[in-house]
Amino acid sequence: MRQSLIALGLAVGAASCTPPPRPVPLEAGTLDQGPAWTEAARADFYTRDQGSQLMPAAWLMALQDADGQPFMRDRLARYGYLPNRDAPTSVLPVGFSLAGPPGGQMVGMSCAACHTREIEAEGRAWRVDGGPAFADFQSFLADLDRAVGALLANPAAFDTFAVAVLGNPPAPADKAALQQQVERWYRRYHTIIARSLPTPPWGPGRLDAVAMIFNRLTGLDLGPPPDYLIPANIRVADAPVRYPFLWNAAKQDKTQWPGFADNGNDVLALARNLGEVLGVFATFHPVPDPRIPLLGVNYVAQNSANFDGLLKLEDLLKRIGPPRYPFAVDQTLVAQGRAIFARDPAQGGCAGCHDIKPGAFRGFEETWATPIQDVGTDSREVNLLARTAQSGVLEGHMAPLGGTLKAEEPAVQLLGAAVFGSILQAPFATDLQRQGKLALAAPRDPRRMTAAVAAAKAPSLEGAYPAPQRAEAAAATPGAAYEARVMQGIWATAPYLHNGSVPTLADLLKPAAARPAEFSIGPAYDTTAVGLARVQPGTMAVLRTTGCEDRDSGNSRCGHEFGTTLTDDEKRALLEYLKTL
Repeated sequence: MRQSLIALGLAVGAASCTPPPRPVPLEAGTLDQGPAWTEAARADFYTRDQGSQLMPAAWLMALQDADGQPFMRDRLARYGYLPNRDAPTSVLPVGFSLAGPPGGQMVGMSCAACHTREIEAEGRAWRVDGGPAFADFQSFLADLDRAVGALLANPAAFDTFAVAVLGNPPAPADKAALQQQVERWYRRYHTIIARSLPTPPWGPGRLDAVAMIFNRLTGLDLGPPPDYLIPANIRVADAPVRYPFLWNAAKQDKTQWPGFADNGNDVLALARNLGEVLGVFATFHPVPDPRIPLLGVNYVAQNSANFDGLLKLEDLLKRIGPPRYPFAVDQTLVAQGRAIFARDPAQGGCAGCHDIKPGAFRGFEETWATPIQDVGTDSREVNLLARTAQSGVLEGHMAPLGGTLKAEEPAVQLLGAAVFGSILQAPFATDLQRQGKLALAAPRDPRRMTAAVAAAKAPSLEGAYPAPQRAEAAAATPGAAYEARVMQGIWATAPYLHNGSVPTLADLLKPAAARPAEFSIGPAYDTTAVGLARVQPGTMAVLRTTGCEDRDSGNSRCGHEFGTTLTDDEKRALLEYLKTL
């Protein structure tokens, strides 16, 4: 391929006119996020490769929208992705990585794409690293699907694309091979997009991450070669949640919004992050192989996960501190609010669920308790834990905590098997990825693998994904329990509740029936209500919510009616204090 890294430094054309034009963007300032969050750490976080492989870089740079404009024309700003200030000439926005040898580079995504935001207030803008993004991931996915579909349907457009990728003129055999490669990419990508994306869409700042991970793994990776598809395993991803904030995420003793996964040490963190990258465009196809001790499956022969990158990203995540509120606060109100925060929840307080308290001990690092309880919020995501899928090539092989996988299993069990198997075999990846032979067949390697399997069955890893009975129990329980996190930096993370259905903290202190039924989503920030401003210039993104009459909609604003009986003065004081956390 002729395309190289140099092309990623070129400016591209005019911005999209899909949404109304926004005012001239403000230069975003840098918030204080602690002494460990340095410029070098930020730059690394923005570009670190974790093994995601969305598309060859040469393809993406040559791709045009279905309407003929360059797909990368505005560095994806039309979807809410942010420019990388540390690489101002790069076409790739924050959270988009580039990896691979010259001529074979792949563009992928990392956690920074979904966990970096900007807010605008009082005539200024601020970058919030680790904050939930306002990115419209569904529109990005759908437009990419349409763009490649239109390319394949238009021979003249494909000729132009082939020249950009291969050179002018491309050899006929190279052009034919490129067309086959693009067709195969599209066949797999279109299968998941056509079956997954819901109506109404998730909208900016939200996605159904758990369902998309299940769809990606069970629908695209576990079937027979050459395409590895099991289309029946792909379901509509209609339980959207907002992106969580990343600061202090490593300290939680539970993670994921329903709190089903243990957290708090580096092994559990690797399991968490590996599951994420398997769901975000990693190349992953487990291969049954009877020579593999105990597992009987080669999980790393076709696995693009960058384990070094995943570990480095976790180290970076630990360095991100909660953002310090950059605007003035009333210290008298702060003192009053602190006392209200410390009250019992029945009296409108917050500390019982959201204060810093010791959590479960899972290694050498301190954790904070992450209470899991039902407070009447939207129930749709919890139901995902009981979802089942065909096991495909994993059928009959070892389950993560013992036993064998049946023809159909809970999707979370299949994800656990993929994650555990990959982690266990990662130290032997070089041998397992060799063509034509497996060094694991040597006598010393089976013993090492056996020891690794035994170690992984220890309590340090077994809680990373729930056993089938735990998943079934969670889904069968009336209501829906979700995690309650420590509230440091909460001022910068609107909208609120796990599904992002409440625009401000002031609205969260109202009964559900009095909260906005719809609101605009964007970076404009309300310093009084603490959250999204009612008017978001230049956006058509509106989230329409349901009330308590439809708690399972995925968009319900119901629940968490703590503090609703406080007086107006008490609410103002509590909000002022929350700005300082």
